[in-house]
Amino acid sequence: MSGAPAAPAEVPWDDLVLVGIVARPHGHRGHVIVNPHTDFVEDRFAEGQQLECRSTDGRRRRVRITASRIQQGRPIVAFEDVASMNEAEALAGAELRVAMDDLVPLPPGQYYHHQLVGCDVETDAHQWLGRVIAIEGGIGQSRIVVGGGRRPYEIPLVSALCDVDITARRITVRPPEGLLDL
Repeated sequence: MSGAPAAPAEVPWDDLVLVGIVARPHGHRGHVIVNPHTDFVEDRFAEGQQLECRSTDGRRRRVRITASRIQQGRPIVAFEDVASMNEAEALAGAELRVAMDDLVPLPPGQYYHHQLVGCDVETDAHQWLGRVIAIEGGIGQSRIVVGGGRRPYEIPLVSALCDVDITARRITVRPPEGLLDL
């Protein structure tokens, strides 16, 4: 991939949002299978999309998708300037990210994982439970995983239980009896 343009230096890697990780090569023409980290798989990995890529050796570059298809929920993509299985193998484990400005706006009450991870979690009685360390499950079945407090918690991320204040980086939970004992 020596011919790919370098990624813009003005955007620090940690300020970009993870959208996928290259799993492995697919076939002998330089295609790769991506493990997606987005709910918008078909749009994010469509032909023509540009992503920031950082290989496991730390090299960073911008890549452009030249072909894409979805197989069993995972995109199989071809990148410009990746034409062989050897070049594709070198990308195994590479992270694919985009700038926050490139994210699709979400409807009210929906959040990107990166917006929730790190938020303080407390009960409506002001008992601090910890911080969000991960989100598990899919749309409609998401749970926040809370750590750093007395013990870990998994709390369903539903409006009946959780008030999310992204600006304050806080989630207030109204736990029904027994939820925090699970």
